[in-house]
Amino acid sequence: MSFGNYASARTKLVHNGAMRTSDKVTRQSVSMPTKVATQVRTMARTRRLSTNRMLVELIENGIEGEKRKQQQFFDLAERFRSATDPEEVKNLGDQMGKMVFGS
Repeated sequence: MSFGNYASARTKLVHNGAMRTSDKVTRQSVSMPTKVATQVRTMARTRRLSTNRMLVELIENGIEGEKRKQQQFFDLAERFRSATDPEEVKNLGDQMGKMVFGS
């Protein structure tokens, strides 16, 4: 039996760097509303990703977004502390209030 044709027809697995192999993986069960689960599956299908990978990307993006929001708040708080103009102090205080309590 010759494996010459079989060997050339095999699929080669290539790591594309999307997930670092050195990262430890933790299995986590998550419950979500049906509408959200449907959206995640649709997004995954569109991007040709597994639903799991799509969830990981969405969570990573959400974490980064929260970090940016927190940094923006600290930057705004620093500007508030160093402001001397009463109008600017009021404006910055209003902005901080919106960030903390919503619009």
